[in-house]
Amino acid sequence: MIQVGLEVLLNSREYSFEGQKIAYLSNQASTTGALVHGRIALQEKYGEQLSCLFSPQHGFFSEKQDNMVESNHSVDAVTGLPMYSLYGELRKPTPSMFESFDILLIDLVDVGTRVYTFMYTMAYCMMTAAATGKKVIILDRPNPVGGKHIEGNVLQADCSSFVGLFALPMRHGMTMGELALLMNHEFKIDADLSVVSMIGWKREHLFRDTGFPWVAPSPNMPTPECALVYPGQVIWEGTTISEGRGTTLPFEFVGAPFFQHQEIIDFLGKTDLPGCYLRPIVFEPTSGKWAQHSCNGFQLHVTDPDSFLPYRTSLALLQAVMILYPDNFEYKEPPYEYEYERLPMDLILGDKSIRMRLEAGEAVQALESEWLPALQAFDQLRANYFLY
Repeated sequence: MIQVGLEVLLNSREYSFEGQKIAYLSNQASTTGALVHGRIALQEKYGEQLSCLFSPQHGFFSEKQDNMVESNHSVDAVTGLPMYSLYGELRKPTPSMFESFDILLIDLVDVGTRVYTFMYTMAYCMMTAAATGKKVIILDRPNPVGGKHIEGNVLQADCSSFVGLFALPMRHGMTMGELALLMNHEFKIDADLSVVSMIGWKREHLFRDTGFPWVAPSPNMPTPECALVYPGQVIWEGTTISEGRGTTLPFEFVGAPFFQHQEIIDFLGKTDLPGCYLRPIVFEPTSGKWAQHSCNGFQLHVTDPDSFLPYRTSLALLQAVMILYPDNFEYKEPPYEYEYERLPMDLILGDKSIRMRLEAGEAVQALESEWLPALQAFDQLRANYFLY
């Protein structure tokens, strides 16, 4: 089993932080391999040096649902420490929140996708740290969908939002530590930053290869298999089609009452969709979109993770639904993640032209060929920040 950054820090004499106060940004998934939560282990090691806690979107226990469901500041019942919510009235910590410590430890589970907000909470903390002269240390964890492959278009500036602050592709293939180093330098955050690297993780590792226990980092990310499909299936958040919330397999399920299985399968026949099988299903969400309604749809089974292209697969399915069911298909209207005017789909895709060209019937693989140069440039850029 790998050792994550938290465990490396706990087991090392190098990190005594003598005479300094520390803070800890985490949620319920920030555990050791023995499932001991980081705040408990850190308090045992550092005692009163640990001064406060921070939590990201979805709340510390990953109990809050998606899209502007906020958490309040609180006091942690286990450690007795104040806990600041970074997904409440504000998404960016204020300088006053940083007054009680010298070093911020960031220990969050990412899922390898541009729109997952934890990396931007990390970035905002780095910005406040740079402004207040505090040090940031990232306790690194695996990218659950691996560090080899990247996919998708690079975010355009006019689609910048809390689900996309920086010019990254949809599947970025980096760990949180590597992302922090890239963001800090390339986007000129200029924080006093360091990373505690993992021991034993390799770029080709998917989460199941690590031997580390999975704890859901958000309420609709119950398994590593969900993370595998998420870089594509997250696009359904920008529509009125169910992405499987309110079922036992969010993001692996997708559908709506008006889907017709065979029509969609026939439409998809012209697109190469390796490494997966779209199995026709009927499901009934208990909450969220189409709650208590039977939805025709698909379960996305990943049969070969190495060749699977999650973004291509979901874009092809999106286009099929757009074109086959123009009277039923609808985009979700704002607000979405504190954006009240721009279309949520554009923020998720990161490029308005992609939506328009899919609507016009342009082949997904033709779009991929156009964004390939920017993707290759990012691939070269990210290699400068590899830790593994």
